Amino acid sequence: MMMKQNRVKKWIAKLAVCGAALLTALTGTAQYYARSLPDHYYTLPDRPLRIGAAFPVTVSRSAEAESMQAAELRLFGIMPVKTVSLTAVSPVQVYAGGEPFGIRMHMAGVMVVSLSELAVSGGHQCPAEAAGIEPGDIIQEVNGMRISCSADLQEAVAASDGAPVLVSYLRGTAQRTVSVQPVYSPAVKRWQTGMWVRDSTAGIGTVTYYLPSATGQIQFAGLGHAVCDPDTGELVPLASGDVIPVSVRDVIAGSRGAPGELRGRFDTGQSIGTLLSNSASGVFGTMTALPQKQMLIPLGFRQDIERGAATILTTVSGNTPQEFAVEIEEIRGRDAAMRNLIVHVTDPALLAQTGGIVQGMSGSPIIQNGRLVGAVTHVFVRDPTRGYGIFAENMYAQTAAQAVSAEREAAGEQAAAAGSQQKPAALRT
Repeated sequence: MMMKQNRVKKWIAKLAVCGAALLTALTGTAQYYARSLPDHYYTLPDRPLRIGAAFPVTVSRSAEAESMQAAELRLFGIMPVKTVSLTAVSPVQVYAGGEPFGIRMHMAGVMVVSLSELAVSGGHQCPAEAAGIEPGDIIQEVNGMRISCSADLQEAVAASDGAPVLVSYLRGTAQRTVSVQPVYSPAVKRWQTGMWVRDSTAGIGTVTYYLPSATGQIQFAGLGHAVCDPDTGELVPLASGDVIPVSVRDVIAGSRGAPGELRGRFDTGQSIGTLLSNSASGVFGTMTALPQKQMLIPLGFRQDIERGAATILTTVSGNTPQEFAVEIEEIRGRDAAMRNLIVHVTDPALLAQTGGIVQGMSGSPIIQNGRLVGAVTHVFVRDPTRGYGIFAENMYAQTAAQAVSAEREAAGEQAAAAGSQQKPAALRT
């Protein structure tokens, strides 16, 4: 009898240990999903929200959650993982891109790209550095004069005739003003501050999608990442910009440690569109026309993406996109805005031509299961067959915000026009 009781106790102890181990594993998995799954999802009226995960994660929406546009995620439908916010949207269809495009951007101010010491009597000085100015700062005003190009800065410093100048600049989101004492350079016979600046930039990328808007304009999104200054790495603040037609003329194939490049030529100097935004999720603006060949497909959201086969649309010759096979190897929903996916090029034709992902392919749309789910953004320098991608929904959020802004601006102009028409009548009464 005693032996039987001991066996029962041992079994109970084993079950307790197994139960504790299982609880620990479930808790660890729930904590991992709480960290790795996003805090926000878009939802469609005709498609229930499903969470792609190795272990089942269910979506529970209580009456309170419905009113708050939120839902609770549960592991195996039992263990709470996290509460996420939801945004209900109507189904969205876009025209897939893949065409190369050129950009000409003028900055909102001038960017300091480097500082240098100036030869003066008694040694060398860099007045800008002494005042605390650093590469990456955006010079906006000198002595109250708006700076829009390098010549403006040079003229403002020269006009000081050696007196200290008040320089207003932007560092990140912080606005600052400092006093800079110019020095006279005998070599160039003018007053200088030691700043090397840039006021514009140009390059090529790939269109991700087009979207006709309610205002009749054709919106577009491209690149999937910001245009940054090549010297400082800082985002280029956009004052104005044009879209220029481009043809890809040559490809420098990528290899381990040496990123490749699409080399294009501006077909004409004439603008075919306007840049309206340069942000972490890409460049956005309007085009004058859609391309001749169009592919209208649904926009996919992060919950639509799965590991496995997909395709990208990109142009490696001329200006006509081709479709190439890739594999989505990883979905990284909580990463930075432009590094949500890891994409592996598997198409033999593309590997033979480019070695994988090369500069200029940024923005190439990623299509899976008939939906546009993302865009290529960066290449792995050590392995050009792999790179990062951004969720299409992150880019679309910027497009939607741009459309709302345009509609409000149009409504404001109409209201102003109506008001100006009413004023004479009011005066007469």
